[in-house]
Amino acid sequence: MTAQNLLPRARHEHLLRQLELHGSVSAAQVADELGVAQVTIRRDILELESARLLARVHGGAIGVTAPTTPQSARTDIGVVVPSSVGHFPVIVKGMDAASQALRARLILATSQYRHDLERRQVERLVELGVDGIILAPTLRDRSEADLLEWVRTIPVPIVFLERRLRSTGLAAFDSARTDHAGGAVVAVEHLAAMGHMRVALALFDRTPTAPLIREGYARAVSELGLESAPEVSLPKDDEDDLDDALAGVLDACASTGTRAVLVHTDVHAARLVEMAADLGIRVPEDLAVIAYDDDSAALAFVPLTAVTAPGRDLGQQALRTLMDRIAEDGDERSAPRHLMMQPGLTVRSSCGAHPLTPTLSDLA
Repeated sequence: MTAQNLLPRARHEHLLRQLELHGSVSAAQVADELGVAQVTIRRDILELESARLLARVHGGAIGVTAPTTPQSARTDIGVVVPSSVGHFPVIVKGMDAASQALRARLILATSQYRHDLERRQVERLVELGVDGIILAPTLRDRSEADLLEWVRTIPVPIVFLERRLRSTGLAAFDSARTDHAGGAVVAVEHLAAMGHMRVALALFDRTPTAPLIREGYARAVSELGLESAPEVSLPKDDEDDLDDALAGVLDACASTGTRAVLVHTDVHAARLVEMAADLGIRVPEDLAVIAYDDDSAALAFVPLTAVTAPGRDLGQQALRTLMDRIAEDGDERSAPRHLMMQPGLTVRSSCGAHPLTPTLSDLA
């Protein structure tokens, strides 16, 4: 049977298998993999959503672990995140897992990292009558003063998600985020504990996470007394430019005797490992690699040790924080809550360590 003649059941099984592996799927990517039209995959997603086996989002779907509309829901919660792929679907799944016990109904919208769309999505949610909003705002080309001016006009409680916001005004709002600087420290500590005195950094600078990783990396290198090592910024879009930058990482490591590298993201780390293999550089024997992000790290050519964000837990805690705020009496508002959760390290093959190898934090 050709891809074009795949039965709906086979396509559905493929979609659900990809969701189980990755937490989200792109309709365009699945259509390309199966050799069918995107409209066919979108129709499949609609059917699976009707069966409550997934949740449809812009451009694809995310997995669900509970019905998307809990019975006897009493509170409508809007969730606005930049993207339906990568880091955020796992967080949304955590919210969804907690929503039924909290008698909440989630309404998900994406902003595609666009300020205008983000504002419109929030307006739509308010028009729908949501009781509160969990928002991961787009910070690129936007000052905190501008963000504060806007969110003060939103007439329902807000919890900021996965953003470090420094201004006093924004600190008046609740927030929940991952300690990404701490995650970088964990990775560098782990490599130092294995005897690496130089640890390179390859960083995808176009994300809000990148400055925090750089900050944590610099702190760990300084506190551990490590030697200077290459730091390379990875470009955004062009595949040839990215390969050139990753080749530059490998060249810089070889020329400086650096045998360990922290790479953000896991997609970039996976590509680095492939390029290393083409050049006869063995991972982890010649170069230990830790990825920052664990969305697809386990599926790499060499399974990647990765900094793993507490996505599900973070989603659950963000939702609980907002529900508590909604339930408050307006005359007795509690102090803002700023929740920060520590990432873990998932040890696989790429760093050359046994899973029980301790970090310096464990030894302290």
